[in-house]
Amino acid sequence: MTRTTTTTTTTATRPGTTTRTTTRPTRPMLRGAFTALVTPFTGDGALDEDAFRRLVRWQILAGIDGLVPCGTTGESPTLSEAERERLIAATVEIASERPSRTRVRVVAGTGSYDTAATIRATRRAAELGADAALVVAPYYNRPDGRMLEAHYRAIADEGDLPIVVYNVPSRTGTNVDTDTFLRLAEHPRVVAVKEASGNLEQIARICRDRPRDVAVLAGDDAWTLPVLAMGGDGVVSVASNEIPGELVTLCAAAMAGDWDTARRTHERWLPLFLGNFRGGPNPVPAKAALVLMGLLDTDAVRAPLLPLDPDARAAMAVTLRSLGLTEAAGGRISTRVAATREAVA
Repeated sequence: MTRTTTTTTTTATRPGTTTRTTTRPTRPMLRGAFTALVTPFTGDGALDEDAFRRLVRWQILAGIDGLVPCGTTGESPTLSEAERERLIAATVEIASERPSRTRVRVVAGTGSYDTAATIRATRRAAELGADAALVVAPYYNRPDGRMLEAHYRAIADEGDLPIVVYNVPSRTGTNVDTDTFLRLAEHPRVVAVKEASGNLEQIARICRDRPRDVAVLAGDDAWTLPVLAMGGDGVVSVASNEIPGELVTLCAAAMAGDWDTARRTHERWLPLFLGNFRGGPNPVPAKAALVLMGLLDTDAVRAPLLPLDPDARAAMAVTLRSLGLTEAAGGRISTRVAATREAVA
């Protein structure tokens, strides 16, 4: 993949030649709302591929712009290599049921704290048909800026896919700082950053100074509107597991300059954005919400995670009822969600 912002055309004339140079705008390949998909498990902890396929079909039916299987929301550190491949392949297969011109992008999570393993996983995702790879900054071993740059360049050089740099210092213990990312953004295979640093100055500088065809995607739902307002391009979302259409609306409104609609959408769903991170680490609350909404049959997670405790579950149920995502005191699924689930069953 190469970037071209200028097209040069040489036209033969008499008696010589004329060179005409025209400039065309570029745009990121990744724009809009991308769902960081949860990974459903059965009650005994096995991968529930049928439930995953239903979730992917529901996302596509709701008009989501892109899908991210095997990210950290999908509990990727607990997945085996075979399970990751099954999930990526299933996502690509279902996305490919649509005509190519309308197929949603599939961005496969391939990152780890091992550069060589990440390159292998990224190559395999390319073989399975993914459009790009989401590569989280190496966690635990905490490389410095020089090491981070070398890590990402190696993956971009050898991984056979465009890559999205995923910066989430609260989880990884290391920050892909502005200058490091901007140097990486000159690489033709670095196509986006998923920014979850929570650092307003850092995000603002990246939005201002990145190449125009490199996307800036919010890595936290509550930051979607601010990132879009600074010129960003979308979000990799947890909440779009629950409300994909609403995140698409938020992003589309902002990109169309309809800031009133974007702001109203943000304000309406802010309680869910925040609720998805209360009572337990991601994706524990989101999985509980999906069960309460009737979109998953179980909120099983893999150890060391545990499902929400009763008090946190009750609080999530209140949030969902207040937003119209469930009905009545028993957490009964809303009519709208029930109809959607029936459509993909």
